[in-house]
Amino acid sequence: MSYIELHWMYEVFFIGSLDGLWRMLTVPPRHTARCLHLWMWKHPVCTLHRHLSGRRWTGGILGGRGRLLQTLYPAYLSQVTPYSSKKERIDMSEYNVEYIRNFSIIAHVDHGKSTLADRLLEITGCIPKAASNKQVLDKLQVERERGITVKAQTASLFYTYQGKKYLLNLIDTPGHVDFSYEVSRSLSACQGVLLVVDANEGIQAQTVANFYLAFEAQLSIIPVINKIDLKNADPERVEKQIEKMFDIPASDCIRISAKLGTNVERVLEEVVTRLPPPKIEEGSPFKALLFDSTFDHYRGVIASVALFGGEVCKGNKIVLAHSGKCYEVNEVGILTPEEVPAEKLYAGQVGYLTAGMKDVQEAQIGDTVHLLKQPVEPLPGFKPAKPMVFAGMFPVDQSEYSNLKGALEKLTLNDSSVSVSRDSSAALGAGWRLGFLGLLHLEVFNQRLEQEYNASVIMTSPTVPYKAVLSSPKLIKEYGEEEITIVNPSEFPDKSLVKEYLEPMILGTIISPDEYLSKIMSLCQTRRAEQKSFLYIDEHRIMMKYLFPLNEVVVDFYDNLKSLSSGYASFDYEDAGYQAADLVKMDILLNGRAVEELVTIAHRIKPYRKNVLAKCYGGDITRKMKLLKKQAEGKKKMRKIGNVEVPKDAFISVLKRQLDK
Repeated sequence: MSYIELHWMYEVFFIGSLDGLWRMLTVPPRHTARCLHLWMWKHPVCTLHRHLSGRRWTGGILGGRGRLLQTLYPAYLSQVTPYSSKKERIDMSEYNVEYIRNFSIIAHVDHGKSTLADRLLEITGCIPKAASNKQVLDKLQVERERGITVKAQTASLFYTYQGKKYLLNLIDTPGHVDFSYEVSRSLSACQGVLLVVDANEGIQAQTVANFYLAFEAQLSIIPVINKIDLKNADPERVEKQIEKMFDIPASDCIRISAKLGTNVERVLEEVVTRLPPPKIEEGSPFKALLFDSTFDHYRGVIASVALFGGEVCKGNKIVLAHSGKCYEVNEVGILTPEEVPAEKLYAGQVGYLTAGMKDVQEAQIGDTVHLLKQPVEPLPGFKPAKPMVFAGMFPVDQSEYSNLKGALEKLTLNDSSVSVSRDSSAALGAGWRLGFLGLLHLEVFNQRLEQEYNASVIMTSPTVPYKAVLSSPKLIKEYGEEEITIVNPSEFPDKSLVKEYLEPMILGTIISPDEYLSKIMSLCQTRRAEQKSFLYIDEHRIMMKYLFPLNEVVVDFYDNLKSLSSGYASFDYEDAGYQAADLVKMDILLNGRAVEELVTIAHRIKPYRKNVLAKCYGGDITRKMKLLKKQAEGKKKMRKIGNVEVPKDAFISVLKRQLDK
């Protein structure tokens, strides 16, 4: 690029000179195009757009003489106006409820759920066929790396079957138990599911959990056996497992290879023929389920909704039943999976709406949306997110506190289920106490902080919420209730103040080859687990159910299970309420003072002490007495002069040890 071209670019984009723009546009096209091309690629388009949009004359130039610019560099204009009010809007009125199917895909981790979704998007023309289409609906880096779905995604597929055009709304839900409430809310927007099972691995723990979520929601279930192209695939064995476990005839199973596209077309045909259309209330006012939300820094909250009655369009005044707040709808549309604005959304359809909500806390998952002055009966099942795992978060260096605070605020804008409260530590400085839906949720949140915001943090060992039934009337009056919840171990009340302690329990499901049975049972016994059931699902695979204290599985149980089963065992769990337990607060003392960061809650066990007599195998009693006397003198000396200084790095090493395993 020449000096003159650079000068003209400077006049146009930084000074706003009309003369500079005219000179630039009247030079030979080859130079202008090259000049623009180099500039656009070397400088972020969004920054340039913000600069241009702040000048009053920009719109006129781009609308008048700017047509020359549009001809020379159309890609630029298509990127700088992503949210133009002149977007072409789709008419959704032609899709009668009889030709709508709302469904989800559920599966165990790595059984091919996202790959199947990619093929369905290709067949219906939502995305072009390309080798690069991998996990199209999984937009987060952590989702692609772990092979899991963290955020629900929606895609409206247009499919013609026997001469009739159908609208198929695919709602891609998280599969892990940590997000079971979000899954249940998403499934309540569906009428059926595709249950995907790996032809090689067969039924796994999350397969069972997801099946019962769909079964309890009374959804139609279509079993799909994926990866039939693998060398060790055994679809006949998997069909027998499905028939035995879920009472679904083997003839109902569809064998496919999502990777190669084999028989995937039949899946769409079965969705049309075997799944029922949505049930709606004819002539009823607008009523919708809010089943997911994301945050956009320019438009606020983008809410995913499923309509159970009525219709909604831009300009409508809507109310969220739970919060009671009123908003004006700015835009409605569908996802294909990209946003496509619509004139209206109608009963039975699934789409998105924006209404100027400033925080995802305002758009809680499971809430009911209705029109102002047209109240409706809220849809059943709503409940606020309940954190089940808590951990302290601190910056590695206190100078990074402000940056980490900003990163936390931005990340929690897209994750309303994380609870945040300020915390401080004598050893680690200022930080936060965070609550998560489970251990996977904690790990994903931490990974997103590192990847998306380049934040380096210290996470304390995860703890679970305990409960205490108070015995003192004074304390009951102080707390305002007899039963309190403790999320920070350092605040655990003394036994003299409570009637009993309660700890959270889970019902765990383990599926494994039977050759690892004895090792798995031994592991469960060491974690205070109580066996509830035992079943052979085929000739060589077993399914066991255990009642666990949540605290016993929250840190390293899954890693140990995978290790002793050579990676073949799978584990899933569900909430099983609270149970009375004999609990104590275990302090670690340093120089006679408890270290708050290392406090834990433990089940009462026999006290331990260093056994200085362990090396004595018989012999004269005087030798044993000499060793005990030496130990007593050492303790006395430490009480007089002992004062150990522990550097901050040592604390960090201790706190990170379990998470790095």
